[in-house]
Amino acid sequence: MKTRNEYIESLKKLNLEVYLLGEKVEDPTTHPVIVPSLNSVAMTYELAQQPEYEDLMTATSNLMGEKINRFTHLHQSTDDLLKKVKMQRLLGQKTASCFQRCVGMDAANATYSTTYECDKAHGTNYHENFKKYWERIQREDLVVDGAMTDPKGDRGKSPSQQDDPDMYLRVVERRPDGIVVRGSKAHQTGIVNSHEVIVMPTVAMRPEDKDYAVAFALPADAPGIFMIYGRQSCDTRKLEPNADIDLGNKNFGGHEALMIFEDVFVPNELIFLNGETDFAGMLVERFASYHRQSYGGCKVGVGDVLIGATALAADYNGVPKASHIKDKLIEMNHLNETLYSCGIACSCEGAATEAGNFYVDTLLANVCKQNITRLPYEITRLAEDIAGGLMVTMPSQLDYDNEHLRPYIDKYLKGIDAVSTEDRMRVLRLIENITLGTAAVGYRTESMHGAGSPQAQRIMIGRQANMEHKKELAKNIAGVKNK
Repeated sequence: MKTRNEYIESLKKLNLEVYLLGEKVEDPTTHPVIVPSLNSVAMTYELAQQPEYEDLMTATSNLMGEKINRFTHLHQSTDDLLKKVKMQRLLGQKTASCFQRCVGMDAANATYSTTYECDKAHGTNYHENFKKYWERIQREDLVVDGAMTDPKGDRGKSPSQQDDPDMYLRVVERRPDGIVVRGSKAHQTGIVNSHEVIVMPTVAMRPEDKDYAVAFALPADAPGIFMIYGRQSCDTRKLEPNADIDLGNKNFGGHEALMIFEDVFVPNELIFLNGETDFAGMLVERFASYHRQSYGGCKVGVGDVLIGATALAADYNGVPKASHIKDKLIEMNHLNETLYSCGIACSCEGAATEAGNFYVDTLLANVCKQNITRLPYEITRLAEDIAGGLMVTMPSQLDYDNEHLRPYIDKYLKGIDAVSTEDRMRVLRLIENITLGTAAVGYRTESMHGAGSPQAQRIMIGRQANMEHKKELAKNIAGVKNK
């Protein structure tokens, strides 16, 4: 397994084509806007080297029989599913941000089982392709991004009905040795910090959508691939001189990017789906369920940090014993543990696929994500309530560093005597970071739309709820006889 430094050095060897704020980035591993997100991924390597976290952060590969980072693991039991969620909570606690490696782990597990069943139905060789590919990923301990979301264009039209056929990534040429693809993938979490990418379809497909039913893997720096780095709230604070207090979370962060595929060649051995429209929906559903489970871990870990910061803000304001403050903190913990319970539940109820890896309970995974679309917003509201308006109106660090202004800021923004004004400002900026700043991308809006928007989960809940069974239960209790 790689160390933190080995991971960063391996990224430096890639020839990634990245654009940020209108300019090409020469070295993504040193750019001040990107580095905090790099540190978050590096934490997945750092913790895996620490004995106290070995049980959560590592696993034994079913492909090689060797110790590997859990982010490259193919789940072999419900215990693996549980440890995944617990690992994600731990990393959320350590970074208070998105640590970006979950998407690839979820894509790998979905692809592993789907390719097995596709081969069984169509006589293809995708499962062997994937196993050989993933064994290399495990052996080299690489970061793999998962790419599912297409721009979609007119959402009232299917992929093949779009006025611009590139609104969904598609095969534009089939060759004896592989395929050529064109299109883009949006909201690509962590792609600039990734060695490789697994591309998947974004919706279930019909026969006429054959060219869009494609899944494959490639290096992130393959010819024809480039990224346009996504803008985040307050992101240019990182470019200010001596940026520290105003960042809220100086060391860690997340990122998203628009990923462009401009006539990119994919060799046959890296293809996992190529026109089998009947399995596109399975791959989408399995990835979505795994990723909806993931949110019951990572968002909870970030929630732990936000709750802690909010409690500190109450302490520093001198009101920790106020009954309404204590009640609001209890409610924040109640909501956060509810989210965690859902992640644990869908893991405990998981079962083996035909391929042998374990899959979450689909209904409970969708219930988990449906709660994620709501409860972090209430936790955020309560955090802002307790923190107070100073969270968004206090002077900047540049003002605080001014010798003339600092005495006035120290004097008038003081809370309790035992805590410095600077420490009070730091805690309020952390709350701002998670609720409104760069980390709000992962904690708020991504909670709404990541792994599918709310209606997608409601559709799945409707399909999985088994209403006919519930009707029969009611008939039996009420004494209603079937005719």
